[in-house]
Amino acid sequence: MQVVFLGLPGAGKGTQAANITQDFGIPHIATGDMFRSAIAAGTPLGKEVQGYLDAGLLVPDELTIRVVRERLQAPDAQNGFLLDGFPRTQPQAVALDEMLAEISRPLTHVLYLVVSQEELLSRLTGRRVCKKCGASYHVIFNPSRVENVCDRCGGELITRPDDEPKAVAVRLRENMQRTEELAAFYAARGLLAKIDGEQPIGHVYDEIWRTLRGETK
Repeated sequence: MQVVFLGLPGAGKGTQAANITQDFGIPHIATGDMFRSAIAAGTPLGKEVQGYLDAGLLVPDELTIRVVRERLQAPDAQNGFLLDGFPRTQPQAVALDEMLAEISRPLTHVLYLVVSQEELLSRLTGRRVCKKCGASYHVIFNPSRVENVCDRCGGELITRPDDEPKAVAVRLRENMQRTEELAAFYAARGLLAKIDGEQPIGHVYDEIWRTLRGETK
């Protein structure tokens, strides 16, 4: 199966992707993973990517597509893949379709993990990070034993600037429009499955599992 995972920051894609990878034996491939893999392998594409990143520039779509093609030809992706973070725009989605058609591996599913902006704000603004060791916590879902004190090293827990409510709201607005455009694009092709991401984690995965398998777990 060839799967694209859609969802806003905080929707829980990382958690669910780990379950999908384990049960279905397909790699979870995020944009950053693709770039790091190409760079670590020392391929010509990886060197091109490194050049853009070193210059603080965004990697162009054309180069990203070539990196995707290279990554999907790796041995672990021959039985399928779960793409996360790509495509981000409709032009990227069109380019991905064309590339997958060339290698005769069209998408089979597009999963859209839907969570309200109110819930996402609660999830994202509740994150706390240790100033000393970088350990991550959440005031609701994963609190430290002592408020604002790291369990691991005793360091101070802080809110990162990009987790402040105003910054989170801006990030969500920017991502929402792009995500909805992609959802409409894939819905028109009959590939989109919307998953209620506000259910308990296990229930979310049950719904994903049934969608991918067409069976009852």
